[in-house]
Amino acid sequence: MSAEADVRTLPDTVPPQVPIRVQNPAALDDALVRRLLRHAVVGARPVLHDTVAPFTGERATTLPISTEADVEHAFAMSRRAQRAWAQRTPRERARVLLRFHDLVLAQQAEVMDVAQIETGKARRDAYEELADCALTSRHYARVGPRMLSSERHLGVFPVLTRATLHHHAKGVVGIISPWNYPISLAVTDALPALLAGNGVVLRPDLQTTVTALRMVDLLVEAGLPEGLMNVVIGDGPHIGPHVVERADYVMFTGSTRVGRDIARRCGERLIACSLELGGKNAVVVRADADLERSAEIAERASFANAGQLCIGTERVLVHESIVDDFLRLFLARVEALRLVPYVGWGAGMGSLVSARQLEKVSHHVDDAVAKGARVLTGGQPLPDVGPFYYAPTVLADVTAEMAVCREETFGPVASVYTFRTDDDAVAMANDTEYGLNGAVLTRDTRAGLALARRIHAGTVNVNEAYGATWGSISAPMGGMKDSGLGRRHGVEGLMKYTEPQTVAVQSLIGFGSPFGRTDEQWAGLMTTAFKALKTLRVK
Repeated sequence: MSAEADVRTLPDTVPPQVPIRVQNPAALDDALVRRLLRHAVVGARPVLHDTVAPFTGERATTLPISTEADVEHAFAMSRRAQRAWAQRTPRERARVLLRFHDLVLAQQAEVMDVAQIETGKARRDAYEELADCALTSRHYARVGPRMLSSERHLGVFPVLTRATLHHHAKGVVGIISPWNYPISLAVTDALPALLAGNGVVLRPDLQTTVTALRMVDLLVEAGLPEGLMNVVIGDGPHIGPHVVERADYVMFTGSTRVGRDIARRCGERLIACSLELGGKNAVVVRADADLERSAEIAERASFANAGQLCIGTERVLVHESIVDDFLRLFLARVEALRLVPYVGWGAGMGSLVSARQLEKVSHHVDDAVAKGARVLTGGQPLPDVGPFYYAPTVLADVTAEMAVCREETFGPVASVYTFRTDDDAVAMANDTEYGLNGAVLTRDTRAGLALARRIHAGTVNVNEAYGATWGSISAPMGGMKDSGLGRRHGVEGLMKYTEPQTVAVQSLIGFGSPFGRTDEQWAGLMTTAFKALKTLRVK
């Protein structure tokens, strides 16, 4: 396809000031890949693996695969570098994050090019995760040093006991990141870990390793010491367990099935982990909602990143009184999405990442149709657009025995349901094993907030689907129920990478009965003191 032909496919709504970058989406630059591999730990004669570019189905690049010995070496290097890194003050470490923030924004074009080639996503989705990197690095660089400073606490005896809380690094954090958001998830969990004084060993998904390496490269350019953050290359079943076996803390984003296995392994080693897992997220559209705005939010939430977004929407719950009007607007937006497989701006939705993902999405839709669901739009692969494209799909009449009702589809498929009352909507939203994200769309903010608090999910948005909670980095984000353990973002997202240590200094009197007093007399004196402290409202 020529550059001229590519330009003719662009939608008319693309602002003329936005540069259109039309490039060959079939392969990564070999020189770039060789340069970035310096951040990876692989042996002298590794097994090689070809990755596939989703836009074309052709080879994207060839990667060397790490071995167990390579993983061991990666942890050894990180541990050596971590000792010196932990001696730096949090403010010194924060300066690296601030420089990284600037580099991400300055070099965004190349970063997004690589991510698009490896994932097949639309550029607007690539920019969304790039912006997340900038937000996360700036937030933790600004507030993290204060969070990590030592804190004075009230001692058991006021004035006589001085208790101080210190925050020590865990050591080396093992991060296992997924393919769907490789710009963000390769490093945004590493940023607070590094700020806390830890080293990092990263196992990115094999499909998106080059994007992860590019982000690590920017961190090193920003001043991160060489060897502190190392990348090991390989698929999850073979490399992941070796990372878990050696890490002092594990951060995992991926499926609930794998998350359970990692939790078990961490439990056996008595180390902590944080797991962001699957979701079957619902958007509730109340009867008083702004329908135009609701249709835009639901379309964006359902088809961002071709539906391959753990906090995206797979269930749209609409009040029965407005369902026809909502569907008219919603379907018009879905059918207007532009599907164009190239590296550059302009596409409304990108490709699925692989043949495996395409097969899963096709199975969910075909199973639903066979059991009585109606396809309102879409419902089939689009091989004429690209090998892994699937049409943005909206289903109705979905029932509980259909896989698409209960299982995470992770593709461009939204199922529409109706409800009568807010109680019905809450029950439907909570009728899932997952509890990652949710949304309420309404003109009545007070009613929306009340409804949101009843949804069993780690994050719930009112008049937005996921961006409001995800982008609020100062507040925690994570899942309830089968959607995971722990939180990223906020205070929790930083302090989980630390070991709290309390040091107390006792002056004058101690805890044994003073000379000349019996134990009974000492207990009586202490009891009197406790009652006095309660009366004085001493905490």
